[in-house]
Amino acid sequence: MQEQKKLFYTETYGCQMNLNDSERLAGQLRTIGYEETENVDKADLILINTCCVRESAEKKIHGRIGEMKRRKLINPNIIIGVVGCMAQKDKDKIMKKFPHVNLVMGTHNTHQLVELIAKVEQSREPVLAVWDQAERLAPDVPTVRKGQISAWVPIMYGCNNFCTYCIVPYVRGRERSRPLDDIVAEIRQLGIDGFKEITLLGQNVNSYGKDSELQTDFADLLQAIDQIDTIARIRYMTSHPRDMNDKVIDTIKNSKKICEHFHLPVQSGNNDILERMNRGYTTEYYRQLVDKIRQAIPNASLTTDLIVGFPGENEEHVIETLEFIKTIRYDAAYTFLYSQRSGTPAAKYPDQVSLPEKKARLNQLMAIQNEISLQINKQLVGSSVEVLVEGPSKNDENKLMGRTRTNKIVLWEKTGTEIIGGLVNIQIDTAQTWVLKGRLI
Repeated sequence: MQEQKKLFYTETYGCQMNLNDSERLAGQLRTIGYEETENVDKADLILINTCCVRESAEKKIHGRIGEMKRRKLINPNIIIGVVGCMAQKDKDKIMKKFPHVNLVMGTHNTHQLVELIAKVEQSREPVLAVWDQAERLAPDVPTVRKGQISAWVPIMYGCNNFCTYCIVPYVRGRERSRPLDDIVAEIRQLGIDGFKEITLLGQNVNSYGKDSELQTDFADLLQAIDQIDTIARIRYMTSHPRDMNDKVIDTIKNSKKICEHFHLPVQSGNNDILERMNRGYTTEYYRQLVDKIRQAIPNASLTTDLIVGFPGENEEHVIETLEFIKTIRYDAAYTFLYSQRSGTPAAKYPDQVSLPEKKARLNQLMAIQNEISLQINKQLVGSSVEVLVEGPSKNDENKLMGRTRTNKIVLWEKTGTEIIGGLVNIQIDTAQTWVLKGRLI
C-alpha cells in the first residue's frame, strides 16, 4: 500500500523578504517528502511566517495562531510552527501564550528547518530555535518559487541603519552580503528555467558588499547581472536614499535590463522628523538626489514610502511634507500610520500622535498623492509602452495584466497572440491612479 504523502501549508505575512523565506522553507520541506497544499484543513504541518513591523500585523497573527488550537484538538498529530520576525522578537511570549505551538523558529535559523522538524516529529515536545544573532551568512537552501515569470533573489540579509521606528535590525540582524558569484549563478539558472524578471532583495540593497573584504559593491553586482542573456528585466528593493550613489545611477542609465524605477523611501518631508527618525539625510540632500536621477534617466519613475504621525510631528511638519510631495511629484507613494514597536527608541518618545489625528493626516496626504499619480499617468495616454505579460487580470479573464519597466500596471483585452512571460507593446488609451489601460499594437 502506498504511503500517504505529508502535506504542509504556509501562511506568510509581511514583506517580500518574508515571501522569499517561505519559498526557501518550502524547498527544504520538499527534500523530506512534504508537499504543499493550499487547503489548511488537509495539512500535516502548518507554518505561520510572521511579521512584526506594524502592530496591526502582530494582532492579526496572534489571532491566527490562537485559532490553530482548535485544529490541534481535532488532530493532535498536526505540527504547528511559528517562524519569522515575530518569532525572533517574541519567542518566549509565543511559547508561553500558545502551548499548542510545536516549533518557534527565528529569522537566523531558517536554514535549519529540516532538522528542527525532525526533532518535533521524534520527540513531540515543543522546539525553540532562535539565535540572537547570525554569526555568519547562512548556507543556501533549496527554493520552490511561487511564480513562473518573476523571482525574488536575496542579495543580503539584515540592516545596520537602526531607524528609530524600525524593528528590522533587531529581528533580522546585522548586514550580511551573499557572494556575487553565488547570486549570479542563481540568477543564471533562473533564466535557464524560464524566469524573465528578477527582483533583488535586501533591507538596503545599496549597502551590498560593505560587510565584505572583496571590494564589490551594488553597482558591480548590477553590472554582472545585466550581462545574463536569458533575463529580460532586473528590479531591486529597497534602496536607502543616503546610500544611493552616482555609480549606481550611471550603471542603471547604461544598462540594458535594469528597470528605470527608483523606489526611494523618504518617510517624511521635514528635517526635524527625519533627524528624529535617524534617517541620515535631509530633504535638501534628497531633492538633489532626485534631480540627479531625473537628469540621468528622464523617463524613470519614482516611488516612495511615507510615515504619518511619527512622534513629535505637528501641523507645520505635515504641511512641509505635503509641500514636499507636491514638488517631488512621485509616481506613487506607499503611506503608513506610525506604529509603536516595542524595542525601538521611537516607541518610548513622549509626544505620540493620537490615532484620529494620524488618520486625518494620512487622508490629506493620500488625496494629494493620488491626484499627482493620476496626472503623471495621464501623460502616458497615447504613448506606447513595453509590458511584461504576467497573466490574466484578477477581475476579468478576458483581459491580461502586465507591468512596464517603470513598474506601472497595465491592462488590455486579450488577443490570443500574447505569451505569458513575453514582452509586448501596448498603446495606452486610458489612465487611472493605479492602472493604465490600452490595446496591443
